[in-house]
Amino acid sequence: MVERSMNPHLKEKVIRRGTPLKDSKAIVILVHGRGQTAETMFELIERMNLTDTHYILPQAADNSWYPYGFMKTLSENEPYLSYSLECYQNWLNELFEQNISPKMIVLLGFSQGACLTAEYAVRNPQRYGGIILLTGGVIGPEGTSWEKNGSFDGTPVFLGSSDVDEWVPEKRVHESADIFLEMGGNVIKRIYKGRDHVVNDDEISFARKIIQNIM
Repeated sequence: MVERSMNPHLKEKVIRRGTPLKDSKAIVILVHGRGQTAETMFELIERMNLTDTHYILPQAADNSWYPYGFMKTLSENEPYLSYSLECYQNWLNELFEQNISPKMIVLLGFSQGACLTAEYAVRNPQRYGGIILLTGGVIGPEGTSWEKNGSFDGTPVFLGSSDVDEWVPEKRVHESADIFLEMGGNVIKRIYKGRDHVVNDDEISFARKIIQNIM
């Protein structure tokens, strides 16, 4: 565990939106992409248009969770990768300390935020309310062999990406889906032909269904 004072992400704001936590039926952590801000994720909240949902939107220091591409060696992205994973654990611990079940919690990320979400989840498998990866995959260079310790116990997992995305190769999305499947996730994967680096309406529909199923 790194010193809290050394982790720049822990000094950043965490925005809350939606239904107050005590009254919510589902909780969604939304992790933004590289060069974005927590406020960038407001659009997804508006498009999902859900009630009874509490949203947690953390902010990365300098708008980036780690400095290089997610398919670089892990050491190249340190110590910021470890800082970011520590943040993820902290966000969840704050909920667990209030006796909130992980089955009520959805982990959602876009782009770099989706890669961070995938990496955290694979390292910390359990029965979550859902895992939604919007253009992202597990972290590591070509040829990485990921440890598959533990089970997602039927957690709904959605992966959506493009066959021509310049940041996230289609192959890594397939590899990531296979990992979640092997670890007991209930996986749905969609590869959209020729799509830009955006979130389309079909992905929003899948995200809504996962969150609504918790309710």
